[in-house]
Order: sequence, then structure tokens, then C-alpha cells
Amino acid sequence: MGLDTINRFDRIVAILIQLQSKRIVKAQELADRFDVSLRTIYRDIRSLEASGVPISSEAGVGYSIMEGYRLPPVMFTREEAGSFVAAEKLMEKFTDTSLGSHHKSAMYKVKSVLRGKEKDWISTLEAQVLIDPSQTPFNENIPNALEILFESIADKTQVFLKYHSLNSEKPSDRFIEPVGLS
Repeated sequence: MGLDTINRFDRIVAILIQLQSKRIVKAQELADRFDVSLRTIYRDIRSLEASGVPISSEAGVGYSIMEGYRLPPVMFTREEAGSFVAAEKLMEKFTDTSLGSHHKSAMYKVKSVLRGKEKDWISTLEAQVLIDPSQTPFNENIPNALEILFESIADKTQVFLKYHSLNSEKPSDRFIEPVGLS
């Protein structure tokens, strides 16, 4: 994703927030704030309308959002939050201190919108997962193996696997309860 896309996304979110913070917002005011053309603002407003934001406009007056409309608070499923734990563990191993601290700050925000049960689920994962960058931990034929193991660790359930010992020609079937990942 290019910098232009990120900037456009940030600008559109900021436009939505500004529309929510004032009764009427003029296109020129938005263009001046974001240092873009009126045409860009018109396109961004159309994008917000296309995504379902009820915006009304009147020529010469400005834009407003339908009374009572608010962007709902951000909510994550536990699986989405779990994917952030994987990212957090990777960030700890593969990034510099500054970027890692920004990610840690973002994780506090993610956790702040989770319900109690999901917070516990995430805490369990964080305590039990360690990423070792020197090994490839999963079978390429099972692309969601990490998700399966994360759920099993957090839910304290068993998973089925075929275990292939170095001393055996044939794999054996096993049920295991993963308690951590490294």
C-alpha cells in the first residue's frame, strides 16, 4: 500500500471526524486543512457516502452528517486481536525499539476495546507465545496452523496432529494440549 493510499485513508477518517465535530463544514475549509484541492475533497466525500455515511450537502453552505449518526467504536473479534498478538511477537524480534514501542502503544488501544473474556484470551496468548526467527514452525500444507494453535492455547483445548518421530518411519496420531508456542 503506497503512502498516497495511507494519506488518503487518514484524510477521509479525519474528514469524517471533522464532520462529526461540527454542524456544517465547508469544502474549502476541508481543502485548506488538508492542503488538497476542492476536487479531492469532493471525491473523499463521495467515498464516505459510498461507504454508508449519511452526508447531506447544500451548495454554498457546506456538508453535514445526518443528526444522530456516529461512527461506532472500533471492535475487534478475538481472532483479529489474536492476529495482533502474532504481529506483536514478530515486532519484538524484527523491528527497532522505536517502531516496537509504537506497536506496543497500539496494542494497548486494541486491548482497551475488547470485552473482559477477550482480554483474558489475549493475555493467555501473550504469555505463552514466543517467536523464534531461525525456524519455520509450520507445515506449508496447513496454512492456518498458527490460528489453530493460538485458539487451542487460549481455550485450553486439545488439537489432533500426526507426529513423526525421528526414530520411526510412520507418523503416529496424537491429541495434544498446547500450552505455549516457541
